[in-house]
Amino acid sequence: MTHQYPALTAEQKKALSDIAQRIVAPGKGILAADESVGSMAKRLNQIGVENTEENRRLYRQILFSADSRVKKCIGGVIFFHETLYQKADDGTPFVDLIKDKGIVVGIKVDKGVVPLAGTDGETTTQGLDGLAERCAQYKRDGADFAKWRCVLKISENTPSALAILENANVLARYASICQQNGIVPIVEPEILPDGEHDLKRCQYVTEKVLAAVYKALSDHHIYLEGTLLKPNMVTPGHACPTKYSPEEIAMATVTALRRTVPPAVPGKVTSSEAHTLRLRSLERFLGQHPGRHNGGESVAGVSSAEGRRGPGDLGGGPCCVVISTPLPICLSFL
Repeated sequence: MTHQYPALTAEQKKALSDIAQRIVAPGKGILAADESVGSMAKRLNQIGVENTEENRRLYRQILFSADSRVKKCIGGVIFFHETLYQKADDGTPFVDLIKDKGIVVGIKVDKGVVPLAGTDGETTTQGLDGLAERCAQYKRDGADFAKWRCVLKISENTPSALAILENANVLARYASICQQNGIVPIVEPEILPDGEHDLKRCQYVTEKVLAAVYKALSDHHIYLEGTLLKPNMVTPGHACPTKYSPEEIAMATVTALRRTVPPAVPGKVTSSEAHTLRLRSLERFLGQHPGRHNGGESVAGVSSAEGRRGPGDLGGGPCCVVISTPLPICLSFL
């Protein structure tokens, strides 16, 4: 027989739940500004700027010094480690620039994917060693939520049972460490859209992966009200010869999430890149479900009435948008 020992106090649970609710408040999304040094090089090279720490700081300063209007549509900003300790020209830490707008600061904590031996090119994510100490320090330095990405792929032989189980347990262990340190974990089991698989195959795999993830979260005594989910959209592979409408993709995504994600999860966040039509379709298909919608009209162009009942509920919690930052001008439409 299993026995439950208290993992979190009532005070810890309330603090985690409050943070999660602030991030996915009606009409808000997440700004993903966690580009690594390598990713920043690609962005800066596009505009002929050298990839130095000072230029990266200036790039981020443009984003974070936007006026207070952004607080109406951004609930959280994900930082890279370097970003967390950078300052504006006047000496104000970037963390304070964000928090002064009432926006929650997050931090990317994984250390990338590594090969999973004995599989057909599958991976797991590293970074658990020393994570508790890093989370404790990040919490002291102003971060209240974290992001960790695991990657799975679809092919004739993948994802394997080993890859699904390993990545589910890694995500659960990461989530547990975060919550023990007062940080809300974003759980991200991403299924890549590469390959020739059709929509039905992706939906099937997504459901199996999410079911395994939430089984692992339960086994590790994760407080679901203090977590967020970043799922992939259910889509056919890029090389799939069959073309599907945004409505078909929306319905497959909704079905997979409703079948697997517990209602206790306060929010699901998804990338806005290349998904605008699909997000609009999500609205139309979800009208019959209770809950509030966090499409983030001012964030990603998804038509929504802020805080209304109806579209956007995926298994009990709202769905908001994660914004990437390809260029500083991305804030011009916020």
